[in-house]
Amino acid sequence: MQVAVVVYDGVFDSGLAAVLDVLDNANALGEQIHEPPTWTVTMVGATSQVRTGAGLVIAPEPLEHARTADLLVVPALAGSSPEALLDHVSGDVSLPVRDLIARTHARGTAIASACGGTFLLAEAGILDGVRATTTWWLSPSFRARYPQVDLDHSQMVITCGGITTAGAAFGHVDLALAIVRASSPALADLVARYLVIDERPAQSAYTIPSALAQSNPTVAAFERWIRAHLDQTISLPDAAKAIGVSERTLQRCVQRAIGTSPIRFVQDLRVERAAHLLRTTDLSLNTISRKVGYEHPNTLRLLLRDRTGKTTSALRNR
Repeated sequence: MQVAVVVYDGVFDSGLAAVLDVLDNANALGEQIHEPPTWTVTMVGATSQVRTGAGLVIAPEPLEHARTADLLVVPALAGSSPEALLDHVSGDVSLPVRDLIARTHARGTAIASACGGTFLLAEAGILDGVRATTTWWLSPSFRARYPQVDLDHSQMVITCGGITTAGAAFGHVDLALAIVRASSPALADLVARYLVIDERPAQSAYTIPSALAQSNPTVAAFERWIRAHLDQTISLPDAAKAIGVSERTLQRCVQRAIGTSPIRFVQDLRVERAAHLLRTTDLSLNTISRKVGYEHPNTLRLLLRDRTGKTTSALRNR
């Protein structure tokens, strides 16, 4: 498989290296299995010289080399705030990359990206109507700018319509493994074992609900009210009245900012608090359950398993 990896000024070094290293190791380890798939990787760029986010200099091939690629990979921009990232992906500096993405998609070539790189795909218009993901803490900005994208920030890797997206900065590792797994699940497992890469099917265990809430004043006020009443039965009408909005407005703001319902947001905050208490105290599960508003500890036990992928014992041992 011919893989073209796009590099540009400010590209995230670890993300770029993760893609290159995982595919390189897949090529090397493939000799251990029968008829291994191989990946020929070429870095392409709009200029003859590119400086990464950490200041390393790369001399890529011209973008035209991507025409014959079977897969185009777009790593993220290094360490950007949402505002800086949006300025980058919508500005003239990224126009050659956006044009390349659009042309590549029009040819029917597969495209993959992770973290902030998914903003470039969305800005190029190829994610409209497509289920995709991005890093969880950028999801409010992503959702606000690209409402036509079916965004799911809970997943680590999503493939839809020939486009694979991954979340979080080090989701580039998961993205690269997904590329390998699409050709050979056995080889992907072998690479993961040699590189000691744990399976991370979801981002939900890493999400910080309060960070998402800060993107909208109404949601931030709702979050503060929930935390003050976490050990009580939560009433949405009471919450809406307390923060000075209608229940419908509250539901709309939470959905728009976080992409979920107010009830699920309440559950997320309860799970976050319960997990913290399990890790940092010796309180019984019965006591912790009451502290986060659940009368029956089994309800909390099931919710923790669903949202974190871990048992209460595993959380406590951490």
